[in-house]
Amino acid sequence: MRRIDLVAAAGAVAISLGSAAPVWAQSFDVPPGPLGDVAGRIGAQSGTTVTVPDPELAKRRSPGVRGRLGLREALRRALAGTGAEARFFDGRTVRIVRRTVTVPKAPKPSRPKPAVRPVAPPPAAEAPEEIIVTGSKAQTSLDSYPGTANIIDIAGSWSSRNGTDGTAAITRLLPSLSTTNLGRGREKIFIRGVADSSFNGPTQSATGQYLGDVRLTFNAPDPSLNLYDMRRVEVLVGPQAPLYGAGSLGGIIRFVPNTPDLHRLSGSASALTEYTKGGGLGGEVNAMLNIPISDGRWAARMTASIGERAGYIDAPAQGAKNINPTQSYGYRIALRGEDVGGWTLDLGHVRQHIETASGQYVLHGPGEPTIAQPFRSDYRLAYLRAEKQLGDAALVSTTAIVRHDLESEFDASPLFEIVSRFGEASKISILSHETRVSGGGRRTPWVIGASAIYSRSLVSQFLDLADFPRIAVEVVDRNLDTALYGRVTRSLSPSLSVTVGGRLTYARTESYIRDPKPPNTAESFRDGARFSRTVALDWQPGGLSSAFVRHDQGFRAGGLTAYPTALGLVAQPFRPDTLDMYELGVRLGRSDRDELSLRAAFFLNKWHNMQADLIDVTGFPYTANVGNGRIVGLDAELRWRPDPELLLTASAFVNDSRLTPSEAVGPAGKGQPLPNVAGVGGRLAADWRRELAADRALTARASIRYVGKSRLGVGSVLDIPQGGYAVIDMGVGIDVGRIALSLNLDNVADARGNTFAFGNPFSVVRRDQVTPLRPRSLRLGIDFAF
Repeated sequence: MRRIDLVAAAGAVAISLGSAAPVWAQSFDVPPGPLGDVAGRIGAQSGTTVTVPDPELAKRRSPGVRGRLGLREALRRALAGTGAEARFFDGRTVRIVRRTVTVPKAPKPSRPKPAVRPVAPPPAAEAPEEIIVTGSKAQTSLDSYPGTANIIDIAGSWSSRNGTDGTAAITRLLPSLSTTNLGRGREKIFIRGVADSSFNGPTQSATGQYLGDVRLTFNAPDPSLNLYDMRRVEVLVGPQAPLYGAGSLGGIIRFVPNTPDLHRLSGSASALTEYTKGGGLGGEVNAMLNIPISDGRWAARMTASIGERAGYIDAPAQGAKNINPTQSYGYRIALRGEDVGGWTLDLGHVRQHIETASGQYVLHGPGEPTIAQPFRSDYRLAYLRAEKQLGDAALVSTTAIVRHDLESEFDASPLFEIVSRFGEASKISILSHETRVSGGGRRTPWVIGASAIYSRSLVSQFLDLADFPRIAVEVVDRNLDTALYGRVTRSLSPSLSVTVGGRLTYARTESYIRDPKPPNTAESFRDGARFSRTVALDWQPGGLSSAFVRHDQGFRAGGLTAYPTALGLVAQPFRPDTLDMYELGVRLGRSDRDELSLRAAFFLNKWHNMQADLIDVTGFPYTANVGNGRIVGLDAELRWRPDPELLLTASAFVNDSRLTPSEAVGPAGKGQPLPNVAGVGGRLAADWRRELAADRALTARASIRYVGKSRLGVGSVLDIPQGGYAVIDMGVGIDVGRIALSLNLDNVADARGNTFAFGNPFSVVRRDQVTPLRPRSLRLGIDFAF
């Protein structure tokens, strides 16, 4: 059911609402306590994000704050005696860091005074606060993390402007991230060129996705959770098998939501209205409510969203325009309990529903889709996380259940020259558990743990031909993965540290055709143990520069592929694949502190028995081992703050990939690049913010990103060009008290590039499918917090 009228109306009503960081005088009532708790309560009472990433600093005693004060004064009083200071990154984001102390020079005495006892030298200056990479599962700081990690703070109005785009909004910020473009809820996400294919199938994801410590997917496309009220996103680049197991060949994306505040009732809301050129109106409404249930013990935090993005694809053969609108709704409910028998408990439930009326591709040749090609995704997650301090160590145990239902249909008429339909429905269930213990502090972190994950998927496919009986097949995949893992960092010298780790995995996979049962009882069963290792060196000579070198491994289990054709059923197994990565990285400066900072990494990936979801010449999907791959490249980011009000960012990703094909691809694939990853990508961005008064600020932003040329797939059938376009986005905003207004223009030049040369498997062989960029779109948003 279309919700555009509801969303547009809600957006109009909510024009009286908005969000901004209140920094004018207001009432604070925060009792003394650990600095981390005090900072969180100040943030909740002021409608800002106040974080203390350093766990040691967060434990220090704060005097709290009471009275009617401005935010800066409230923080000054709360930080008295803690050795910390507040750093404002924008009007809504404050980070509490260790105060940098300037050591004064001791004055020279005019003449010796032996009778006076010598004065002890002043204490050494405290090191500035460090950003912690929580995805490392230990207290590893960003500047000593032996690898590439991107930390993206998305608090404030960014999440309300971009939340409805889900993970796709993050891929626009980092050139090393790429994605297919079938539509929201059905994308595959790739990190740094580790791309197996452009099509969805039974293979495990090449990129792991997590909500906190909870695994989101196993062998399914990106669920595209709404990002509203998320705190930050961590992208750990490169294979992560020693810590995260199978399905993390390219790395992981970890979404970190805001947690319930135990002491303060608070909330926020946002509304956005969007007009797409040649499409129409769309919009979105988001809301968050934080409710303390028992002061200092329990609290709940609820986030909800509903929205629609206008369609912009026309289908003359169907007599319809704008056939691809996307509706979505979802919510997150989190419950936190502190000091429950010495434990901190987090319980949660997540729901994300996405529906698209039809595909978002067009044809550059004769013929048009004759029927609608809808898609639906319904994602549900429930989890329980428990944490307990064991002296200087922390025990964390997480259990989660996922149910992910997917339905899609394609017009098969081009293949059979009669009206026909191909459909696929997947029902995926995941049960996962992990228990780990970590400690060692920021310089010498360690972690040991055990995990188990069970995944079951039922994939039903059918083919409807006019005047013919339906052809259908059901394939069941079961995966059990249990593991013991550990990682430790130790100092070899004051400037050099080594990190070693490994994961011992026992995996069992079973795949079979459930209905109809084939005569040869086609099935695939494998089990076995595998050890994955990581070795890294981190060099910190002092000053602004540092470097690291690293070797990591990743793997995926095998399985069975089966699909219906006009001639009957086809079934075949595919083998596991593995990936080895070698990386050399350099760092110059710190992005959160220094005027100029640079991060760059050179890498080599060797991919063996590469799995890929493919389609044959008739358009039917199957999975095969396509050969061995090699990827070499450079990933870099430069940040410059020439003025406290202005931040300039330049990032680039350059890679060269080659495939040595197997028999499944044939000689036509020899030397071809891996699919769907551009050889060159880059982004330039400028962000400006000016404080006009204590409670007012102006903001402006602009960016241009370039996506280079790539190929849809491997082999002669799928060697289809795509990409090669640039997109310009701009935006302005004003913050007035608790209200923030924003105006954004996306795709300013109305670029017309082909983002993805695929929309329908049954006509892709014609090589004329184009998935265009969303045309120029104007967004007006408003945010409010209390």
